[in-house]
Amino acid sequence: MRFSTLACLLFCFTTSAFPQQKAKKPSSPPKPPEIPADTPWGDFVEKDFPFFSSVLDCRHLGEVFPKDNLTPRGLILNLGHNLWACFDTDLLRISAIWEGEKGKPPLTPDALAPGSYHVAGQKTKDGQEYLPKPVGKVWLTNGIYPGWQVGDKPIFTDPREPGMSPEEVGRGALPNAQLISVEPHEEGVSLKYRISTIEITEWCGRGGYDGSGMTRWFEMPAHTETLTLVLGKIALKNITFDTQADLNVKTGDKDDRTISLKPASTPYSFGVSFFPLPVNNEGETIIARKEGLADHWPKTVSTQAVLSKSPDAYVLDEIPLPVPNPWKRNVRLADIAFLNDQGDAAGVTFDGDVWLISGLKGDLEKVTWKRFASGLHEPMSIVSRKDELFVYDRSGIWKLVDTNGDQEADRYEMFCNLFAQTAETREFPNSMKLGPDGSLYISKGGQEGTTRGKHNGTVIKVAPDGKSFAVIGYGLRQPFIGVNPKTGLVTASDQQGNYVPSTPIQIIRDNQFYGHLPTIAPEEVYPATIAEPMVWLPHPVNPSGATQTWLIGAKMGPLNDELIHVGYNRPELFRVLMNDRFQRPQATVMSFERDFDFGPLNAQVNPADGQLYVVGFQVWGTTAKKLSGLIRLRYTDQPRVLLKEMTPMDKGLLLRFNAKLNEKLATDPASYSAERWNYQRTAKYGSPHLKLDGATGQEWMTASSAYLSKDGMSVFVGIPDMQAGVHQMRIGWGLESADGLEAANTAYFSPWELLKFDPAKEGFGDITVDLTPRQAEMVTTVKPTIEEGAKLYQMIGCMACHSIDGSTVGKVGPSWKGICGTERILGKGGKSALADEAYLRESITDPNAKVVKGFEKFDTGMPIYAGILNESQIESLVLYIKSLK
Repeated sequence: MRFSTLACLLFCFTTSAFPQQKAKKPSSPPKPPEIPADTPWGDFVEKDFPFFSSVLDCRHLGEVFPKDNLTPRGLILNLGHNLWACFDTDLLRISAIWEGEKGKPPLTPDALAPGSYHVAGQKTKDGQEYLPKPVGKVWLTNGIYPGWQVGDKPIFTDPREPGMSPEEVGRGALPNAQLISVEPHEEGVSLKYRISTIEITEWCGRGGYDGSGMTRWFEMPAHTETLTLVLGKIALKNITFDTQADLNVKTGDKDDRTISLKPASTPYSFGVSFFPLPVNNEGETIIARKEGLADHWPKTVSTQAVLSKSPDAYVLDEIPLPVPNPWKRNVRLADIAFLNDQGDAAGVTFDGDVWLISGLKGDLEKVTWKRFASGLHEPMSIVSRKDELFVYDRSGIWKLVDTNGDQEADRYEMFCNLFAQTAETREFPNSMKLGPDGSLYISKGGQEGTTRGKHNGTVIKVAPDGKSFAVIGYGLRQPFIGVNPKTGLVTASDQQGNYVPSTPIQIIRDNQFYGHLPTIAPEEVYPATIAEPMVWLPHPVNPSGATQTWLIGAKMGPLNDELIHVGYNRPELFRVLMNDRFQRPQATVMSFERDFDFGPLNAQVNPADGQLYVVGFQVWGTTAKKLSGLIRLRYTDQPRVLLKEMTPMDKGLLLRFNAKLNEKLATDPASYSAERWNYQRTAKYGSPHLKLDGATGQEWMTASSAYLSKDGMSVFVGIPDMQAGVHQMRIGWGLESADGLEAANTAYFSPWELLKFDPAKEGFGDITVDLTPRQAEMVTTVKPTIEEGAKLYQMIGCMACHSIDGSTVGKVGPSWKGICGTERILGKGGKSALADEAYLRESITDPNAKVVKGFEKFDTGMPIYAGILNESQIESLVLYIKSLK
């Protein structure tokens, strides 16, 4: 073989010979959302950037194509002339090349980011039935097998270890091969990957006689092993080959074309081109590789914050996002990472962009935004580690590198993709946090509607060098995590749903099982003992938990070093008071800040000012009206009375505050209200509230007495019949500080254990707690009214899932408008039901009983409100629904 010469293998064919492709689908796909005529955004797929990331479904192209060709992790390469290719970053193969249709995007918008880009809140169904497919004529495909293989006898099967479902193709990277990096260039991208010990650089871009085809250009080092490159299967009869060197071209099983590369003692290169034109050897050309990508986004956008003028102790400063911008790019900010202590940060958007942000300090009078990277796959988290920047998306963990200092990423290094990723629409890359030893912790969505993968619903620790990982927790539905930057303690929230009765906050460790099973698994067949959370939160209080953030190193006054939990559905920040006085971890959670107009997902402490910056965007069910936002929670040095400890004990509850209390209110048992209940973990969505005897409802616990400590900063509330092992308790208080500041809130906790109350040790002196039952004041039941139902529609989050104007876009439940008195077609068996008062009442108390057709596959089932709403509230909701004609 003459390796010193340039070798070029040409695959030439005419598009007119292409056979008709008839898609075979189990059912008609949903109609894609109509892009509003007045949309302020440009196309989701930007025409002048060389790649973006997506799932690609080529399983239903027709008989001449592989039936299993699904790419969970794909780089979609923009080759120009409306020609596209998908590079499978797990199997290192070109899974498809296709010619697009004029005026249409290259893929169907059957994914969450592109589908909701112009229509905020547009959902996708769970499972793998409706996934992005190529739009246009497909030239070449491959099956599920490696694109590069060691040896001269290629295999056409998947060598990776299968997951729980053997047919699932999302198994992660190959055991002996891995993508190293992606670099965008003016004429395409270059890919670097490792096969065994051999590092290969491949350049993909325009090629052919007029630049309308695709060229794959390979730069090979010296190697002692024979290699096989599997090119793919072309569904045409009149294919011609033209080789200029001793390359062994083979036709494998099912007409898969392969190239055998013999061992070589010196480096060499060769190319493979695919053309839509007849062969003309005399006119042969190859577009030259161009080094580097010119500044793609040289412009910046500046915004000025609106500072709060509130006299409160903690205020919100609004920082406008860079919209509009020169690229008409939507900015759905998902996370932020601070790069230094000078006010510089990086923000990642759900649509795959990374922005550099400067000026996040002082009065925020000039915040500058600069686009840094693009093309990522629905990322929701970004982490800065010293001078390194990492983004976690469906493809894995990327390290973004700016090699020439122009403030644009010109190398996308694959830091780790060893863990598996399926094409399940609900296997979201939920969150990533940095550990104190440099490890990266990630959490993955666990809802599975078609197959069961390897790592769905897990929390994973990735080693500091990215070369190994370990699962530290599994059996989670949609976990969002937090990591203590000093101790490495990992916490996670989860989303109420099947097997998750309410919102938990967990401690994740020891590869424990946390109770969630996918709906396609056998019901309630658990693989291990369930690790219960340190605290439950009632679903109406926190309908959708997101990440946790430790305020270590903050300048937030009495909040310093505390844990903050982010609530999404009803935008809110909660304080989480960890209690280490028990053998089994416990915590107390209470609301802290609610005045957000966007759905928050992440919060980070800025080392430049020590304040908390909160970001998020709207796509799932939320009561927020704004699409996305960035705010600063700022401490003004003003006083605020806060609970600092709540400990359940055998004779009642110990509450400690950060200020002296008004003695009269503090010692009045009527200043406190308490109740308790249990949950039930089943295959149904959510859980009713259950009394300790199993009956539906909650148990009110009337305080018998209340005592103020000697220092005036703690209260012991005497409550009869305290019991350990209760899932949920709450304690509410209406107090004042000694100098008249309001001190009212409600705290939620799970008293798994009770401590023995020692009055002297706890600072109360020699007292005897009076536990004589006290008659509770009668609470007048509110008269059912339409107005009360309208308030409940807002208060308990019905508005997030059900519209009142007839629309269903962005909703996961039927509209309430005109529903009363109509015939409802049900999803199971095609039966129908009349939407009378009994039907409406049952839909509130037992929503799984009759699910309307078309809403069975949505991931967000309706909570069970039996035992949560009283009869008057249920009747008010029914009256309100009936009024919506």
